[in-house]
Amino acid sequence: MTKLIAEIGWNHMGDMTLAKDMITAAKESGCDFAKFQTWSVDRLKSGVWDTDGRREIYEKAELDLDKHFDLKNYCDEIGVGFMSSVFSIQDAELLRQVVTDYVKIPSFESRNEELINYCNDNFDKLLISTGTSNLDEIKLSVHNLNYHKYSLLHCVSSYPCDFDIVNLPRINSLSDLSKSVGFSDHTQGIEASVLSLSYGVDYIEKHFTIDNDLPGRDNKFAILPNEMKRLSEYIKIANKVLKNKGSDFQDCEMDSRTNYTGRFNG
Repeated sequence: MTKLIAEIGWNHMGDMTLAKDMITAAKESGCDFAKFQTWSVDRLKSGVWDTDGRREIYEKAELDLDKHFDLKNYCDEIGVGFMSSVFSIQDAELLRQVVTDYVKIPSFESRNEELINYCNDNFDKLLISTGTSNLDEIKLSVHNLNYHKYSLLHCVSSYPCDFDIVNLPRINSLSDLSKSVGFSDHTQGIEASVLSLSYGVDYIEKHFTIDNDLPGRDNKFAILPNEMKRLSEYIKIANKVLKNKGSDFQDCEMDSRTNYTGRFNG
């Protein structure tokens, strides 16, 4: 059964009312999880984000422990799962105080064995995006993990991602390394996510917003509630039509088999 994750990320820009509105919209759109990102600006190194305005976004969108609890409690209240990405062990330690079932490892930390092993020891389920890593690196990152505890999500770390570089067949290669696979989709629209269903993905993650004109880079290419709703409807259909019913004919065919086979002479 494919689960749908609304990646709210930092699209709330630190506005908790807006964050909760996005959670509500995710729930109403059929999502199984509302996902955020956990970091501390105090530990943010110098980089290109210092000149392109992203450091200011990091500062505004940082969620402290109280805000994590507030969002988790709201998710519980309306009946949608809460999830967050962590970028360091310190982030994971904070998140662990709030929730211990799911944790997300972003692509940029998919080679961070120390972080991955910590999360393996302290959370029930790890979702690991695999953008920016090759298969040998991914294999090394997960070699200590419980085979049943993690899912590898195919991802191309380009924002937004063009269709001609999505490379969905890579999901098959990830299936050799993990019992569970998924797709973290950075394309615009839902077409790539719908097509990924044919690869048997257990999770689809899509950047989500309620207004593409809100500040921040990710709001610009995130999908809106009407698109997420359409995607959730496709997933419901896929969960039915892709369910393996075996290689024999179906019970509903018995009448046709019995009464229509050989109905013409000759």
